[in-house]
Amino acid sequence: MVTDLNSLVRLTKAQVKPAAEILARAFQDYPLSAYFFPDGSERERIQPVTFQSLIRFGIMYGEVYATSPNLEGVAVWFPSDRRRRTLWSEIRSRRFLLLFRVRREVIARQKAYGDYAESVRKRCAPSPHLYLQLLGVDPVYQGKGYSSKLLRAMFARIDKEGLPCFLETQVEKNVALYQHLGFRVVEEGIAPGSNVNSWAMLREKAD
Repeated sequence: MVTDLNSLVRLTKAQVKPAAEILARAFQDYPLSAYFFPDGSERERIQPVTFQSLIRFGIMYGEVYATSPNLEGVAVWFPSDRRRRTLWSEIRSRRFLLLFRVRREVIARQKAYGDYAESVRKRCAPSPHLYLQLLGVDPVYQGKGYSSKLLRAMFARIDKEGLPCFLETQVEKNVALYQHLGFRVVEEGIAPGSNVNSWAMLREKAD
């Protein structure tokens, strides 16, 4: 069992594009992705660009890890006090470029969900914590333990630091997976303006 972050690969800016392509494949049929991009072909074309921005933001303000140089799976983490976006961080992460690549309706849906998710996180995890923004495994490697590898390595560190961990998932079968890893559901609800069910989950700090 992997319990050391040194056994993972911490991503650099040079790996942003291939990591984004992995996540785009992993989330092609994800409920939240389908809400943002109802058209499947548009989703396949644009999602890699949106994930590039998110990964770049994670590298600059959080931590992004992959299971190996082959990038079978990728996880994006943020300390709770560094998750907030500012104009400067939007520029540095190149997120503003999405305005020229993504339709206004998509931007509006992403913002609406982002505002909703942020309000849930502040309500359910008000104290300092680590936020798992995103975890995805390439479909060809799913079911082979890569998610657990990414999670357990980080848990080993935050348990020593006494930090809880917060995440959201929009797939019901993932709830049991995260419960097995020590999370509990702290809130469940429908994202405003959508039919997407979202589960907010918290893993308490170790005693």
